[in-house]
Amino acid sequence: MFARNPVSIVLLSILCLLLLLCLAGFLFTVFKTAAIRAAYPNMGERIDIGGYAMNSVLMPATADADLPPIVFVHGASGNLRDQLFAFAKPLQGRAEMLYVDRPGFGYSDRGGPQNGFPDGQADAIAAVMDKRGIKKAIIVGHSFGGAVVATFALRHPDKVLGLVFLSPATHPWPGGIAWYNSAAKMPYVGWLLTHIVTLPVGLTLLDAGTKSVFAPNHRPDNYVANTAPGLLLQPSAFRANATDIANLLDYTKKVSPFYSQITAPTVIITGDADNVVSPVLHSQALHRAIAGSQLVTVHNMGHKSDYVANDLAIEAIETLAGIPHDLQLTARRVDARLVNDHE
Repeated sequence: MFARNPVSIVLLSILCLLLLLCLAGFLFTVFKTAAIRAAYPNMGERIDIGGYAMNSVLMPATADADLPPIVFVHGASGNLRDQLFAFAKPLQGRAEMLYVDRPGFGYSDRGGPQNGFPDGQADAIAAVMDKRGIKKAIIVGHSFGGAVVATFALRHPDKVLGLVFLSPATHPWPGGIAWYNSAAKMPYVGWLLTHIVTLPVGLTLLDAGTKSVFAPNHRPDNYVANTAPGLLLQPSAFRANATDIANLLDYTKKVSPFYSQITAPTVIITGDADNVVSPVLHSQALHRAIAGSQLVTVHNMGHKSDYVANDLAIEAIETLAGIPHDLQLTARRVDARLVNDHE
């Protein structure tokens, strides 16, 4: 008989425990992903654009509509519900509105490797516009969506009536990216991380995470229930998001020098308390690059300008459609409102 080695027994026990934890995480991810999709079913229509499907919601205009078509592009960690619940109700009937799940998010397929970059995603959105019969539109993008919208303006200027950038991420920044984004895009490590770890951990951080994106402003009480940020925690979506963010820095280094070629009428809205995307590095730089653009900075506002300054964003859309507004005055009114909210 061979004597049992106590060290080997301990190591084997630890290995078995780790395997059980991995299995538990995997099964939890499978069942919870199904539960999240059941709780937040697809609101849109999946349309094939050439080998993969893009999901979108098209809201019709009424006969007395006073605005041209509008296309909304959501940011990182989001889906089309984020912009839809911000703009659909206040703009109902005034314009034909297209809300798109970017490739790999919500209920859109990821498509090919080109969709890991804003140019591939811009082309995908242009293809959805063609399928939906929208020839030209005001294109609105929040956060990461700003990089997609800027690229869209460069690659598809014939489809652009105007551009609204809401707290955009468009330029290079110092430093790098979070370690988990780099890990999640890796071939094997990424699969393990997104199928075992990210969903159970992400659910515990969801409430605090969404509040931090709004900070220092108040997150609407119904925001999580309406916008389904849990859809991001699906393995494929989390990996798509990580890949997008990991690729963005080098992408903006290559593309941002060409923003000066954008000629479409442009409004850029940002908050000076945005701790997610620097208004100095991004919005101010974008304003300098696009001749004739209008930069509107709201004091005391964080990253979620699409919600916190929703009235200002709508006035920006109206301005591009030929309905004049004093956007700087409205920005001061938003600031006064935010100050009152904190008192």
